[in-house]
Formats: sequence, structure tokens, C-alpha cells
Amino acid sequence: MKKFKLFMLLLLAIFSLNCTQNRTAKPRQLQPNLPIIGLLAYEGVLTTELTAPLDVFTKLSEDGKKLFNVIIITEKKAPIISEEGLTIISDFTYENCPKLDVLFVPSSYDVSTEVNNTKTINFIVSQNKNAKHIVSNCAGAQLIGKSGIADGKKIVTWIGGGIDLQKNYPKLIVQDDSKIIFVEDGKFSSSNGNLATYISALELLEKLSNKEHRKYVESYLYLDQLKNWKP
Repeated sequence: MKKFKLFMLLLLAIFSLNCTQNRTAKPRQLQPNLPIIGLLAYEGVLTTELTAPLDVFTKLSEDGKKLFNVIIITEKKAPIISEEGLTIISDFTYENCPKLDVLFVPSSYDVSTEVNNTKTINFIVSQNKNAKHIVSNCAGAQLIGKSGIADGKKIVTWIGGGIDLQKNYPKLIVQDDSKIIFVEDGKFSSSNGNLATYISALELLEKLSNKEHRKYVESYLYLDQLKNWKP
């Protein structure tokens, strides 16, 4: 009986490995002529800061048309685990990622590992050369600061993180995170993160489409119900 259980566990492990390999072997097929929205991800990333832009940019138009390619990028092919325990398998790695039109840079509770990850910083610098928009949320601003791509630009981070951000990267124009939720300066925009990531995503969505589509997506997300909800 024990041998049978071990055999079944081995089969399950092999099946799981094959599924993972199949998911990571071939990059996602992109639809030509549509903007590519890239979501950076890494171990311990905050789930909401990935799901918010996914939620916003994957919605079809009111007449059913796809408007954007939305992809997740990690350093390696191996699955990562978010802070909240979600297993994430990326579409591309740093090496095979296409040129992005938009890059979202999320946060983690301890972003220092990625701040000191030369490959992550180099990826951000490289994509900035072509991207028309770079968005950071929460402590993702630390990665932007380390990359140097937004020196001289306004930026905001998580509530309570602005003092350290300004100290670490004095060339940034760090905003008062106790008063400012979202800020835009040229191609760069940033938010406090967490659910405020929806703000940065929706603001950019309107810029890349129009106000009517933003309203349609907001209605799809039931934002009015959330804002008007009372216990």
C-alpha cells in the first residue's frame, strides 16, 4: 500500500512538472499592432499590483474588441509566489521579452532584493528606451529610483515611504505620500500602490484609449458599487 501511494505521488509530481514546463516552454502569442503592456513580477510581489492592471487592461471594448496585449515578465521561467501566496507563471523572461509600450513596476514588502538585483534594474533601464509609459506602484518607486530613469521627475510611493525614497535617490522629486495618491510627470506615473494601483492603471487606460472606454471598464469592475457601498 505504501509503495502504491509513493508511486501515485511520483506520478502527480511528474504531471505537475510537465504542466509547468508546457506553460513556460512557449511565450504567449501576441496580437500584432496592439500595444504591449508589460507587468514586472518577482518573488514576493504584491498580488494586487499585478491583478489591478491585468483587471483593467484585459477588458475588451464595449463592442468586443481586444485593445492591448498584456503580459507578465519574470527574470526566469520558474514560477514565483506572490506575498499573498499566489503562484504566478510568467509569459516572458527578461531575455525574451519583446519591446514594451508600457511597463508596470510593482512592489513587495521587502523590495531590497530586487533593488540589488542587477538583472532586474538593467531590464527596467532597457525597456525604458522604448516604452512610452513607465508606471510604478508602492515601493516599486525604489526600483525606478535605483534605475535612474526618472531622475528629475515627480514620483510618489507607499504612505510612509517617501522620506527614505528621497534619501536614497535625491535626484527624484518625491511627493508627499500622505496627501498625494497618484502623480504623473511626462512618461512616468506612480501611485501609493495596493488598491491605488487601480488609479494608476485607469488613468493610463484613459490616456491610451478614451474617457468612454475608461467609464465602461469602471462599470465592468463595479467601482460605483464599491464607492457607494455602506455596511
